[in-house]
Amino acid sequence: MQHIHIDVTERELDFTEASRLAKAAARENRLLEPAIVSWHQHGSGRMSPSYDGANPSSWWVKYGEGNGGRLEVNVGDQYDFVLMDSRGYESVDALPVRNLTDDGNEYICFTLLLGEGCAPIDKACVPIDEWAANQC
Repeated sequence: MQHIHIDVTERELDFTEASRLAKAAARENRLLEPAIVSWHQHGSGRMSPSYDGANPSSWWVKYGEGNGGRLEVNVGDQYDFVLMDSRGYESVDALPVRNLTDDGNEYICFTLLLGEGCAPIDKACVPIDEWAANQC
């Protein structure tokens, strides 16, 4: 994976501004349609994706690399991003899926198979924890 560092020392950035800078750097490095796969905020330890027990210093980059990330962009000493080129992928907006929770467990479900119910069912849903466990 390629790495880029953007120097930002004069001010604190919010997520929106930092992600805009990361995407602009990605475009300059041949990612025509950059999409953020994962990210990490220094200091707060916030990251995405996140799960209980994840190591904030490494999980976000492992997830990003394992899910198509081609470029790591460090924005100052405040944010880290893993990006991919999303050309050729369908938009998530076009997918008929939704997240549901049942007894504290989270699922992603194919809405066309749910019928009229709002509870997760085996034929339509996959536990989100199974996906997170497979991201080494």
